[in-house]
Amino acid sequence: MDSTAVDPVVKYGWILILILLFVLYKLVLRVIFGTVIISKDEIGIINKKWVLVGKNRTLPDGAIVALNGEAGLQADTLAPGIHFGLWAWQYAVTKVPFTTIDKTHIGIVEARDGHALSGGRVLARTVECNSFQDARAFLTRGGERGPQISIIPPGTYRINTGLFQVAAAEVLEIPDNMVGVVTTKDGKPLATGEIAGKEIAGHNMYQDAEAFITNGGHKGLQEQVILAGRYFINPRFATVETKPMTDVPIANVGVVIAYVGEEGKDMSGDSFKHGNLVSRGQKGVWFDPLDPGKYPINPFTHKVEIVPTANIVLNWATGKSESHKLDEKLSTITVRSSDGFTFNLDVSQIIHIPRNDAPKVIARFGTMANLVTQVLEPTIGNYFRNAAQTSDVIEFLKKRSERQSEAKIAIGAALTEYNVNAIDTLIGDITPPEALMKTLTDRKIAEQEQVTYRTQQLAEETRKDLQQARAMADTQARVVDAERSVSIAEFAAQAQVKQATGAGQSKTITAEADARVRTISAEAEARAKTINAQADANVVITVGNADATKALAVGTAEADVIKMKIDSMESGNYALVQVVQALASNKVQLVPQIVAGGGSQGGTLVDVLLANLIRDHMNTGGGTPPAPPTGQ
Repeated sequence: MDSTAVDPVVKYGWILILILLFVLYKLVLRVIFGTVIISKDEIGIINKKWVLVGKNRTLPDGAIVALNGEAGLQADTLAPGIHFGLWAWQYAVTKVPFTTIDKTHIGIVEARDGHALSGGRVLARTVECNSFQDARAFLTRGGERGPQISIIPPGTYRINTGLFQVAAAEVLEIPDNMVGVVTTKDGKPLATGEIAGKEIAGHNMYQDAEAFITNGGHKGLQEQVILAGRYFINPRFATVETKPMTDVPIANVGVVIAYVGEEGKDMSGDSFKHGNLVSRGQKGVWFDPLDPGKYPINPFTHKVEIVPTANIVLNWATGKSESHKLDEKLSTITVRSSDGFTFNLDVSQIIHIPRNDAPKVIARFGTMANLVTQVLEPTIGNYFRNAAQTSDVIEFLKKRSERQSEAKIAIGAALTEYNVNAIDTLIGDITPPEALMKTLTDRKIAEQEQVTYRTQQLAEETRKDLQQARAMADTQARVVDAERSVSIAEFAAQAQVKQATGAGQSKTITAEADARVRTISAEAEARAKTINAQADANVVITVGNADATKALAVGTAEADVIKMKIDSMESGNYALVQVVQALASNKVQLVPQIVAGGGSQGGTLVDVLLANLIRDHMNTGGGTPPAPPTGQ
């Protein structure tokens, strides 16, 4: 047999041993070396089974977690890695994963060991222990067993789950336009008569619960609310109820009634005897109302009454109501007239509450609904019941406008005492008694029948006129033709007249133009002649003046000559000489052919001249010569 040959059993035995060692190496290390391997995402919780020697062999009374090597659950844990000396027969090691809190949750902790709760606390005080990762620090620094007031924020932690039990709770989310109303479960008890705890500083919106209690916070309902946002609040410390923000609409004010706060001084004045009005922050009705907007008000500690500052319409009409619903319980007013009839009356009342008077209204009545039921409803209803008894139904109907005006004045005066302005009072539908309405209806029907008869009569007359019109319409075509012929003839005559008128006007215009031209020419010619005549006259005047001057000069000279001649002879002789010279120059015969005269003496020169004249006259056929002058 070959000595170098290996027994197959031995060969495969070693292989099997190696495989077992590879597979069971942890067990081998654990048994032989007391080795414990903790992976990267785990911790090891140690439970020491027994202690043979030493004074700390057992836990103190009431203790659950060992701090000094006693037998039992150990405070310290094993971090990820390799640990030796933990033999299996003395130590039991439990591997647990890290504690992980996601971002939408927080960790709520309860401790199984520690001091007992004290001082009436329901939640254990905060102890610095690195978010419960240091169990030894928790126990040595006075940590208390039970539910813890501190929380674990989102993240991953190495927590000894043998000491601490961790539960996940959702992170608190307050939506927009909402508030969180807080009720705490720990703190000082509220004083007698108080319903909510006062606002406490320094607790970061209830996220630092220990600071809240340390600074004097009270358990129960809290006055301070939480605004919109995300908060890490321990649900074992406080519960949060989400409520809408207080919304004061446009044309309204909010009157605040505070149930918490200090006792305030009345600001309403001596004339107001129906309640106290206090400053903001004090208990009672606030003197200054809230203007339109949104307010983070705790609805459990403050009540806000919305009071319209615009005109409010209230209807006393069954089944009719405005959007504010203040009149939804009002109904039609039933009244009785002086003649004993009962009838229904719909009324609308318009009121207005001034902004600064709104707190007084709420202080007096508590709510707007109370104002309607306690004042408006009886005041208006009784007024119209009294007014109806002063007249009968028919008169009331006829004098509706007067009744409405009187109601406005009377109701306005009555509401002023309640800090309410009455804007207008309107009477709506009036429903008279059925029996009276039947009588009135029968009367009206009779009147309408008369109208119908007259209408029918008028219709017959109209039908008669229609028949006549139809007869006339039958001859209308011929009448129209005749009328058109006449019209055509008239149009032709008018055309001729227009044509003749146009021709005459044309001639007139032409003649007027010619006359105008001739007039202008004549005026021009006359003006030219005038100018020429003036020029000739000037010439004649100039020549005449020259001739006159000449003649004057000549005459003056001759006169002087004649005067000298006369002076040289007798004047009679000179005259005779002049006559003879004149006759001679004119070839007058000095000896006449006929001598006319009597007497024996020869004729004188006069006789000669006279005879010549008689002769010339007869030669010319002059007839009988003139008689000689008398006395010749």
